[in-house]
Amino acid sequence: MPTRRTIAAGALSAVVALGSQAGAEVDFPDSAIDLPDTLAMTAYGTGSAGYTQMASIGNMLQQEYDTAVRILPGENDVARMTPLKTGRVNLCACGIAAYFGAEGVLMFSGPDWGPQDIRVIATSTASFGLGVAVAGDIGVETPADLEGKRVSYIRGDDALNVGTEAFLAFGGLTWDDVERVEFPGYGRAFEGIVGNQTDTGFTMTVAPPAQQLAASPRGITWPRLDPDNEAGWQRLREVAPYFQPQEVTTVAGEDYGEDSPWIGAGYPYPILVANSDTDDELVRNLVRVLIEEHDKYRDAAPGNEGYALENQNMEWVIPFHEAVVEYYKEIGHWTDEMQAHQDHLVERQRTIRQAWGDYVANNPPQDEEAFKDGWLEARAEALEAKDMAPVFR
Repeated sequence: MPTRRTIAAGALSAVVALGSQAGAEVDFPDSAIDLPDTLAMTAYGTGSAGYTQMASIGNMLQQEYDTAVRILPGENDVARMTPLKTGRVNLCACGIAAYFGAEGVLMFSGPDWGPQDIRVIATSTASFGLGVAVAGDIGVETPADLEGKRVSYIRGDDALNVGTEAFLAFGGLTWDDVERVEFPGYGRAFEGIVGNQTDTGFTMTVAPPAQQLAASPRGITWPRLDPDNEAGWQRLREVAPYFQPQEVTTVAGEDYGEDSPWIGAGYPYPILVANSDTDDELVRNLVRVLIEEHDKYRDAAPGNEGYALENQNMEWVIPFHEAVVEYYKEIGHWTDEMQAHQDHLVERQRTIRQAWGDYVANNPPQDEEAFKDGWLEARAEALEAKDMAPVFR
């Protein structure tokens, strides 16, 4: 049975001026919050920003609601997503692989996976960004300056490679315009920059490898993404539509900070997702805690400020859980434009999943690469038939 707890009196019936996308005010409900005795989730490995944030939220849930949170660390995207797929956990504090899973692409395009029917509960968009860190001694100021430079490619890490490809696209470049240098892992690539074997690495602006590069003799720079360069942003989003322009203030490198932000990009991390059929009451009460109790965990871990209501991107690339939509409607933080975007994303997922069912029914197990190629073709045809961009081919 759920444990019944009541939210702090200071947050009850509060009218908060946020200047948000949906309007100037929200009116929080004054009903009690019910949470289960335990919640299970997956997250990045111990020591990661995502794990640290989930642990801090778990501590708050234990103290305020007697809800024990069990976090299963996963060292890669498949390890984090599998327990959610099988129902072993309620939630995944995922990275951008959540989007790849929803789209049924890259590591999720094989016969054992396919498109996952997942929904967003909340995301964190904080003061850090994500992008291509570049050695500071080669004169790169914009992505276009990477032409002819040594650019790292990480074997088996689609998220990092797609991110790099998107930054190249911003500058009008492809992998053919640079010297691709392959590495077996993310950390090894940054060792390669310091050792002058390559010039770039895709990472978070606050990640330890970026800090180490900044402290090295080569130094670090972050190519500027001009927010007014509409053509560049269009090219970037054709590769990776989940990026958004961002003035990033928490950045490795002495040239960046509050008064001199990196004019770059980012996307939410972590992305807290659940399956679409997850219990509505569980989701509703969880999002209420994350939004209404934000002050109680905001300072408990770096990046927790990103869960504030004003930091939620209401028109991103994965649809919200229906209970989240209903909550935002209730507090007056929802618009007709947001609903139209939500409907489009839900229809996109429905189209992809129907195409998957048709494809699997007519394509028995075969060579995995042939299966993936055929699936991406079938997926693209289904989306284009509804005037939706495939993004991945």
